[in-house]
Amino acid sequence: MSVPTSGSLDRRRFLTLSGAALGATALSGCAASVDDGSGGGAKSGSTTLTVMCAKDDVDIKAAQKALGVKIRILESDPTKLNAMLASKTPPDVVRGLGAVETPYFAARKLMTDLDPYFAKSAVLKPADLDPVNDLWRYDGAKQGAGPRYGMAKDYSQDQMFWYRTDLFEAAKLDLPSDTEPLSYDEWLDLGKRLTKRRLGKVKVYGLNATGLGYFSQMMGMTASAGGSLFAEDLASLDFSSPEALKALQWYLDYTKADIGPSVANPNPDGWDWPTYQTGRMAMATDGYWFGGAIAGDPKVATVSHLAPAPQLGGNRVSPCFGATGFWVPRDAKNKDAAWKFFEWFFGGAPAQGRATSGWGIPTLTSLRAKMPQDKPYQKQAFKVQEQELAHFSALTFTPYAQMSALDGVISKVLPGAVKAGTSAGKVADELNKQMNDLIDQGKDVLG
Repeated sequence: MSVPTSGSLDRRRFLTLSGAALGATALSGCAASVDDGSGGGAKSGSTTLTVMCAKDDVDIKAAQKALGVKIRILESDPTKLNAMLASKTPPDVVRGLGAVETPYFAARKLMTDLDPYFAKSAVLKPADLDPVNDLWRYDGAKQGAGPRYGMAKDYSQDQMFWYRTDLFEAAKLDLPSDTEPLSYDEWLDLGKRLTKRRLGKVKVYGLNATGLGYFSQMMGMTASAGGSLFAEDLASLDFSSPEALKALQWYLDYTKADIGPSVANPNPDGWDWPTYQTGRMAMATDGYWFGGAIAGDPKVATVSHLAPAPQLGGNRVSPCFGATGFWVPRDAKNKDAAWKFFEWFFGGAPAQGRATSGWGIPTLTSLRAKMPQDKPYQKQAFKVQEQELAHFSALTFTPYAQMSALDGVISKVLPGAVKAGTSAGKVADELNKQMNDLIDQGKDVLG
């Protein structure tokens, strides 16, 4: 995968590189077949490997030259994927979000157990796998155990945030600590003090707390407070518990304060980078991967720092909500070729390039030393990120519903609740009702 060097990135490029949960599941329409780039090394009549991903995820000619197969790209499309899985004619390799999709697809027996391939590989050795790859494991009850069904290409701890030191200095505020996390209340207060308005409209966001999705953010906040949104069996959820209600109240307070993008007032730029780059966002909840965008603008890079994930309570956690990578469907026709693709993409030249780009933490520990540390901001970010790894947390997601559906409920319920001033307790009741209905439907499907 080529990495952009300019600071100008559109929303599509962001989804390709960061694996944003909302964007990856929001694509609609039929998957388009992309030119396979024939002539890049594949021989006539050789195997054709079908990969469902974002167009820019794979350098087709480089892959064909390295693997000796033809590569056919299908644009990522959840609806098309589900239809192909149902008809037992799936792609050979599928791009996905290990953190939130593994339980869903594994529970439906749609994924290939890759343990036999890992066991024999001289390139992708289990001992070299970063723990984030355990989000691609599922034992039928929880993530982190059981067979490996996929692998992450890179990752970030998605509740960390970047901030602009120039905007802090202009507001005469102390910079956040590199080692001690802010409380969510402290963070909200900073966001309010950094927000600038003109004629009643926000001109500079003090804070974007939405990150890669609403539900996932509240999962992390609830865990920090010592609780869990999901029941132990993952067959229901409860926003009414003290810990979850605290997270929901915070998010309602953030939304009402109108100091950053929210379900009630989305960012017209579509994502954080254009807003942050032009000095119209002081703090952005984007993990280490955001440094790849920052690297494209030297002026912004000199005023950018990375900070630890804020905490809602005393249980310090710093989760990953993406772990974006690839998996192989159970009914794929070219599994051996798919594994060769895995070894090239995750352990070969593409992995080497990603490691040096700053677009995420490598998922092979042997590549971590290649993370960029040449510039002062890169050194600061690397040091903070290395310290944060001690607090990495894997939060198990339910197999009975998809993240996009749960985020859809939040997007439907919260705007009206904020406008009407509905209490957090009543909002919790409505979220519980609608989300548990979705989970119940998933339970019926799985029997």
